[in-house]
Formats: sequence, structure tokens, C-alpha cells
Amino acid sequence: MLDTSKLTAFVGVGDADRAKAFYRDTLGLTLVSEELPFALVFDAAGTMLRVTLVRQVAAAPYTVLGWRVAGIAETVTSLRQRGVTFERFPGLDQDQLGIWTAPGGTQVAWFKDPDGNMLSISQHMP
Repeated sequence: MLDTSKLTAFVGVGDADRAKAFYRDTLGLTLVSEELPFALVFDAAGTMLRVTLVRQVAAAPYTVLGWRVAGIAETVTSLRQRGVTFERFPGLDQDQLGIWTAPGGTQVAWFKDPDGNMLSISQHMP
């Protein structure tokens, strides 16, 4: 039923200007529309991302949005140059860039948006 419908992703934020600067300028997503005071709408490679304005952000302690990338080390390096700080987690064997390699070979790195939402990038094995 929904297997042929396009997905819309949501993330809650408290400040539209700060979110716009991060998602558009830092991450490089295309801002499609500003539906203020409700949401900023971005195009994330064909997926609609609604950055929803909320009164109080309740950042989850797990990943809420993630992107699959072709070159994770290059992407981490590029995002770091744009001011993104990557998370480190006790017990995970992360390399010097903060990249963890899962048992199956997938590589993942995590970072937060200005409201504390956990985001990730990953490079999957073919």
C-alpha cells in the first residue's frame, strides 16, 4: 500500500533561522519553502524534509535522520570544515574521524543539529 508512496521526513526544531542556517548552509540541503510559523521544507535528494517548529524540542537519544553517502571519510571531513562536530560514544570503536564500522562493514558517523537532534551519515557495503 505505502510501498509506492514517497516518504516525508520530519525533525522538530525550536528556532527557524538557526535551523535554516544549519540544514541549508551547513548541510547543503535545498530550501523549498518557508511555511512559517509551522515548518521549513527542504529537498533531501528527492525526499521532503519538514523541519517543524515546535515549542519545546524533545531530542531523542537515538538517530532521527540519516544520509547514505558514497564516501564517508570525505563527507565527515567536509562537514567538519563547515563546523559540524561528530559524536563519540563510549564502547564504540570509532576511528580518528569518529567513524564506527559495524560488524557487517557499514560505516557510520553521528552528529547533532543545533537543537540536539541526532543525525548520521553512513556508507554501506555493496
